[in-house]
Amino acid sequence: MSKNIDSVLRLKYIRVLERFFKSVVSYLSITGEITKEGYVKKIENNLKYFQKTQSVMLYKGEFSDLESLVKEMIAYSSGDETIENIKSDILYKANRLEKTKNNRKYKKDKHKAEKFKDW
Repeated sequence: MSKNIDSVLRLKYIRVLERFFKSVVSYLSITGEITKEGYVKKIENNLKYFQKTQSVMLYKGEFSDLESLVKEMIAYSSGDETIENIKSDILYKANRLEKTKNNRKYKKDKHKAEKFKDW
């Protein structure tokens, strides 16, 4: 029973991380007029859900990268960086994270014709 509870807590934590990540990235990429105050407000709203969930050890590389990126987003809200620097850094790291996720899912067949040569 304990293993089942651990997996539920882990899944809940991952979903909160993904929700936090997607919310902040969509705010930075879609919103036309971005301000530091708006960014801080977005972080504070998402932080409510993040603090309610129990932190769990994440063993998979992409999830630990996601967790470190979310913690970096939180740190930026209390720092003195400009919103342009925050936006460029977060969107760059978000893009790298998405690329690593997609790289494992999709593999291109380089030589499709050679694959059926023996047929």
